[in-house]
Amino acid sequence: MRINLKRTVDYSYNIVIGSALFPRIAADLKKMNLGARYALITDTHVASLHAVLLEKELEGQNLPYRRFVFEAGEQSKNLDTCQILYSEMAKAKFGRDSVIIADGGGVVGDVAGFIAATFLRGVPVVQFPTTTVSQADSSVGGKTGVDIPEGKNLVGAFYHPKLVYIDVDTLKTLREQRKDEYVSGLAESIKHGIVYNQGYLKWLSENASLILSGDTDCLIYLAKRNCLIKGCVVENDPEEKGLRSILNYGHTLGHALEKLSGYKMKHGDGVSIGMSAAVRIAAALDVFKGDIQIQDDILRKFGLPTKIPKEILSRVSLDDIVNATRTDKKAAGGKVRYALPRYYGVMDDFGGKYKTPVDNEVVRAALIAISK
Repeated sequence: MRINLKRTVDYSYNIVIGSALFPRIAADLKKMNLGARYALITDTHVASLHAVLLEKELEGQNLPYRRFVFEAGEQSKNLDTCQILYSEMAKAKFGRDSVIIADGGGVVGDVAGFIAATFLRGVPVVQFPTTTVSQADSSVGGKTGVDIPEGKNLVGAFYHPKLVYIDVDTLKTLREQRKDEYVSGLAESIKHGIVYNQGYLKWLSENASLILSGDTDCLIYLAKRNCLIKGCVVENDPEEKGLRSILNYGHTLGHALEKLSGYKMKHGDGVSIGMSAAVRIAAALDVFKGDIQIQDDILRKFGLPTKIPKEILSRVSLDDIVNATRTDKKAAGGKVRYALPRYYGVMDDFGGKYKTPVDNEVVRAALIAISK
């Protein structure tokens, strides 16, 4: 007896990039008729800002919706938050004809995406990222998930959105009210240049001041290039069997530092420090053939950290950091595996695996180098 489940599925979706997109989002949803009711999931930072504007447009199109809000921050990215949202949606009689709109940063996108993947075994989700990190990375690619005490993003699903809207105007309030978050999220953009396109990395370096000042044209170009790079990688490896691992550059140690900080460290700051260590690991293994200083200079130009903060080193040891990487999803055979660059814009393929196991001693030496 055989259960034949072979099939061809098209998970393609459009990404709309621009400014003043709120009216278009509501009009498009009305036209597409994805579902009967919309669950607008957001956090306490975004609820009084962009969520209000989006709600007005939904009302203007006579689209029934209900807002669901959870406390902002990585500490809310867990199964407890999901349980609360599941219950609230169920009590509000949301059914299989529901559509979830993820309105917020990376945490909102990850949580709302995971709820969409699992609530009633799956309902459509529309991603509306409002931060530099979510517009560059987390809203595109279909990765959803939450943290558990043992590590970051260890529970999740690949679940692609139906649409993604990137409105760079939403970054204005972030830059004005939470400049540190605005800057931190730019680490993902720099990562894209390092792992995939040296020309883009050069453009980032040359336009740092315009990006930091919030120039609209630069932010639109930034979003387009990020989505193009990530889209090309995801199209070739949607479920991270090989090539997509390059997008984890800097994340192995970055996630470890986030966890050890009690998630007080911003994701982008962790990635920036993780990249600073990873390029030194690559050089120590004779994989990297470039100048380490170039990467550090670009990160610093954007105001991103390249050293482990003293407040973390005062509480944990380098061995604690190394041990914290053991729960990384890329770990295998008792060793943590790293995605490493060969040149700026080119990652080593390591025989098609795009990651390689690294001895703890090598990792520790790299951490020493960025602890001084």
